[in-house]
Amino acid sequence: MRNISYNINEQISEKSFMVEFYETEDGKRPVEDFLDSLDNKTASKMLGLMELLEEKGDGLRMPYSKHLGNGIFELRCKLGTNNTRALYFFYYGGKIVITNGFVKKTQRTPPSEIKLSKHRREEWIKRQEESYKDIGR
Repeated sequence: MRNISYNINEQISEKSFMVEFYETEDGKRPVEDFLDSLDNKTASKMLGLMELLEEKGDGLRMPYSKHLGNGIFELRCKLGTNNTRALYFFYYGGKIVITNGFVKKTQRTPPSEIKLSKHRREEWIKRQEESYKDIGR
């Protein structure tokens, strides 16, 4: 992992939104891997946009954020001719979960990336619900 801090919400504040990266059941964080694959300028800009997302939450609009449908949103990073995207969803309590990222090479967001984001959202929510059930026991 690079020297870039991926702890978006490391400063204690009274923000109503908190960004977190999707994590697999075995502890892998694919969004961190994606950020590591980017050049330093692009990764830094994407992290800055994630901080802006944390500040503005569901009030962040174009050109930075776009609703793709079914509760999936796209964080839009443009640097020169490079278009980088991170997909995310909102969850209770002001959580914003970033599921995946990609470098956009076509006009439309690839359906496979949206499908991956939806799958990760379903899996993440299922794990959240299971952990709440375990707490109630």
